[in-house]
Amino acid sequence: MSEHDAIARFARETVVEPEHIARARLHALELGAAPVSAGVGAQCAVIAAASDARSVIEIGTGAGVSGLWLLRGAPKAVLTTIDNEPEHLGAARQAFSHAKVPSSRVRLITGRASDVLPRMNEASYDVVLVDADPENVIDYVEHGLRLARAGGTVLVPRVLSGRVADPVQRDAVTSAYRTLLQETQSSPAVIAAISTFGEGLLQLTTVAE
Repeated sequence: MSEHDAIARFARETVVEPEHIARARLHALELGAAPVSAGVGAQCAVIAAASDARSVIEIGTGAGVSGLWLLRGAPKAVLTTIDNEPEHLGAARQAFSHAKVPSSRVRLITGRASDVLPRMNEASYDVVLVDADPENVIDYVEHGLRLARAGGTVLVPRVLSGRVADPVQRDAVTSAYRTLLQETQSSPAVIAAISTFGEGLLQLTTVAE
């Protein structure tokens, strides 16, 4: 094992996931709704906390793992979460209930993100998490940047999963992630950073005009 691999393994094993999130993770895996890793979830929580987030939206609910991490960092926030799978939303609702998150702080929306997002109010959210339909990630991030307030942050997990670093690979999903990473790094509209921890996390903070 290389030193880099040893450091990555040590970092992964150091993350402590709260019991209620670990329970939601097990349920997510049973449903086949792949959750974000604990390390990426912890980063999302830190960003939500640093933003003093009061309004958060996520595109892709899964079984509630990412939502619980966001609410861990932003205990006063209202979370809006969108998913096309009623079974996933049901599991997430159960996870939020087990975590004693008041129902008034969670708004679950059933529907395709491409249909729901155009109806959401722009510049209304402190944090936007994009974790659904990777083939549509560029479109969803564009929506996310519209929904984020000035100084708000859009988070995109899984950007380094798969074969993004291999220039030979040109499938639609890999190309979409690669294009997203490259274009956001040079965009004057955002301050962009890529975390290489776990499956990767792209962080885009909007720049006030």
